[in-house]
Amino acid sequence: MNKAQGLLAALLAVLTLTGSGCGGGGYGALLSPPPSYTLGGTVSGLAGSGLVLQNNGVANGSTIGRAANGTYPNLTGDSLANGTAYNVTVKTQPTNPSQTCVVTNGMGTIGSANITNIAVTCTTNADRFVYVANGGSNNISAYAINAAGGALTAISGSPFPAGNVPYSMTVDPSGKFAYVANQGNGNVSAFAIDGTIGALTTVSGSPFATGPVPFYVAVDPSSKFVYVTNSNSGNVSAYTINPSSGALTAVSGSPFAAGNAPYSVSVDPTGKFVYVANGGSNDVSAYTVNASSGALTAVNGSPFPAGSAPWSLTDPSGKFAYMANASSSNISVYAIDASSGALTAVSGSPFAAGGPHTPSLSYTATCKGPLRSRTADTRYVNQVSEPGSVIALSEWQPPRTRPSRPRRKKSPS
Repeated sequence: MNKAQGLLAALLAVLTLTGSGCGGGGYGALLSPPPSYTLGGTVSGLAGSGLVLQNNGVANGSTIGRAANGTYPNLTGDSLANGTAYNVTVKTQPTNPSQTCVVTNGMGTIGSANITNIAVTCTTNADRFVYVANGGSNNISAYAINAAGGALTAISGSPFPAGNVPYSMTVDPSGKFAYVANQGNGNVSAFAIDGTIGALTTVSGSPFATGPVPFYVAVDPSSKFVYVTNSNSGNVSAYTINPSSGALTAVSGSPFAAGNAPYSVSVDPTGKFVYVANGGSNDVSAYTVNASSGALTAVNGSPFPAGSAPWSLTDPSGKFAYMANASSSNISVYAIDASSGALTAVSGSPFAAGGPHTPSLSYTATCKGPLRSRTADTRYVNQVSEPGSVIALSEWQPPRTRPSRPRRKKSPS
């Protein structure tokens, strides 16, 4: 064997030995990939959900969870080679509540080490608009909020036409669309919201059919689904939202069975569960939500007992559910099982309240005291949406009428 042949044989032996332990055979050691690095840092001030970050215009990571503040070794899900330029920005701002997040130290070039100093800071957006459902005049009053003093100014074009007896109203967490349950027509009016001035424009195809006498309308935290309670048919209509237009499409299997005379519906902040207060059967129907389709499946053990004529609301943490029992003048409080959505009454529940007829609850206080909508009649309205870029007000109460006084008979002259 000559010298050249000997060197070739030795090289092949080295390649065989170094490659034999790499699971794929042949030359693995010589072709091992170069080291990669991550883009890490901190998230602070986050209260909403749905925050998505991107690097160089591409989002490879998962959505950052609700209020998930802290340190992240890899904010974007990227693995980058040395010398790669990066530019971390916000792709999707968090909602419910509406927030604006900004990135600092988000630009640079990888220099043989993980990046650890990117900072994402989030602040909650101030409320900008107020909407009021006027059940007697069949329209929606819209106002701009003075950020300094809180005074309301009517928006140009207000009031905006709705259906017959608009009873409840909600704004989706993105602040792009508003939905109104019209009791008299058995449908839901959908509006696009002008993000600059707050004006409402009817969505193409609106109104969308519901069951008879829709009471309450709610949107899930992801702005993907709408749920409406149909009081006279004992069920819940479910819809998907077209993210571009706001139009509604009925979910397969909708409507879903509920109890007798379902009044209010609420979606927990995680978007995993839906709760319906049944005013006629004095209980609460609980459902899990299919994250892809929006379809509802009854939770094991549902419905859960409540007081008389309950109305529901879940708290912002998603840990508890509250039912205001209008006829029994008390409040039922439940712990929510984070895995199944089942409800367990907390110790001491129900808790006494004023009464009679306390129909709703609120865990926010954006408006101090009842707001009066001075149209043809004066009606009281209550806040029904979470704080964010838009407030929706509804739940009008019929005006009280004074009994007529008997006319005095004229004495004979």
